[in-house]
Amino acid sequence: MVTLAAALVPVVALFTLGTAVTVPFVALGPGPTFNTLGEAEGKPVVEIEGTEIDPTTGNLNMTTVSVRDGLNIFEAFGNWISGRYGLVPRSEVYPPDKSKDEVKQENEADFAQSEDSAELAALHYLDLPVALEVVDVAEDGPAKDALRPGDQLLAINGTQVQTVGEVQRAVAELEPGSEVSVLLRRDGQEMTVPVTLGARPGATDHGYLGITPQEKPEVPFTVDFNLAEVGGPSAGLMFTLAVIDKLSPGELSGGGFVAGTGTIDSDGEVGPIGGIPYKLLAAREAGATTFLVPSKNCDEARQRVPEGLRLVKVDNLDGAVSALESLNSGGDAPAC
Repeated sequence: MVTLAAALVPVVALFTLGTAVTVPFVALGPGPTFNTLGEAEGKPVVEIEGTEIDPTTGNLNMTTVSVRDGLNIFEAFGNWISGRYGLVPRSEVYPPDKSKDEVKQENEADFAQSEDSAELAALHYLDLPVALEVVDVAEDGPAKDALRPGDQLLAINGTQVQTVGEVQRAVAELEPGSEVSVLLRRDGQEMTVPVTLGARPGATDHGYLGITPQEKPEVPFTVDFNLAEVGGPSAGLMFTLAVIDKLSPGELSGGGFVAGTGTIDSDGEVGPIGGIPYKLLAAREAGATTFLVPSKNCDEARQRVPEGLRLVKVDNLDGAVSALESLNSGGDAPAC
């Protein structure tokens, strides 16, 4: 005869195993959203000091993805079956050759870079002054005898350059061995210097100057971003829109609830991000009715659109602003 206690032993053992064994997956789900026009912990999320700020209402929310790690079998299954979370291999979020602290530091660095790019993209859009300076010249590079750290780049072959991307494109479209004229400002004086291009490392059919240019705001005010414990580059677009909204007349949100995501560079190009289904869900639950989606995320976004959320396709900053202005005036906007 098998006693009840004996029959329960395998069940107890199975339960113990399920709670003790950690699975090699993490759960991704909706994370917190932050209104870039509002405050977080008593401080403006986007703080601009030293100039007059245009009043804003409504929401321009950046969105995040939450990560649940250290899951046992039951927790992993529960997260997956809830429909709010997706399981991905842990190695995709925490590479085995990096510690959690290293991953966190990289995410924080990406976030800081997104803040810098957001400010620069906004200033370019508003036609406010940004200096494009050489911060380093490769000792064995083509420009070693022509350019110096501190030189302000103005034009290449007669074409004005204002961003790092414009410099890279102007040079990369030329063949190695081509001679270019670089208009620059040095010690307050404008001059033109010739440089014979080398071959770009890793892409030897493209031209190469061998310099590191950097954009620096030249405005009489400061822009600070006050969000802690957030990482990654995907807040760039929404940060940029907030800076523009605060420094220009009118309201990009139209007083409504707009959310979105996307990386941005100083040229204003919007790039794709990860976790779009969870960001859509987080935005809708927070109250958003419009969501700005990087165009390369549209296919994935269309598959899991929460009811009541309008998806607006965005390729660049100009397109994002134009779409919002059109919606505010009762017009249409590019849809995913």
